[in-house]
Amino acid sequence: MDSSSDKLYYSISEVCSLTGLKPHVLRYWETAFPILKPSKNQSGNRTYKREDIELIKLISTLLYEERYTIDGARQKIEEMSSQNQQMKLEIKTATVSAEIIDSIGKEITDIITILERDPMAVDKQDSKG
Repeated sequence: MDSSSDKLYYSISEVCSLTGLKPHVLRYWETAFPILKPSKNQSGNRTYKREDIELIKLISTLLYEERYTIDGARQKIEEMSSQNQQMKLEIKTATVSAEIIDSIGKEITDIITILERDPMAVDKQDSKG
C-alpha cells in the first residue's frame, strides 16, 4: 500500500484491488476473524482503514503463503495481538518509569545543591556580578 496516501477510508473495491482478493472473500473473513470489523458508512457500505488493510494482508499471508487454516490463522493473529499489546505496555511502562526516575533524580540533585549552598555566599556572588 502506498504510504504517501493520505486517504483515511477505502471502499471494498479499493481494498480488493490493493490486496488482489475478491469482495466475497473479504466479507467471509469478517465472519471468520472477529478482529476484522470494518465500519460502515451511512449507505451501509464497508469502509476500511489502513489498519484493516494491513490485517487483511496479514490474513492473506498466513492463509495463502504460510498455509495456515482459518482457525490456525485466527489463533496466530490473536497470539500476535496479545504479544504486541503486552510489548507496547511493557515499553510504555519502562519508558515512563525511566523518564520519571531521571526527572526525580535531577530534582533531588538540584534540591541538594540548593540546600548545601551558603545563602550569604550566593548574595556575595550576586553583588559581584
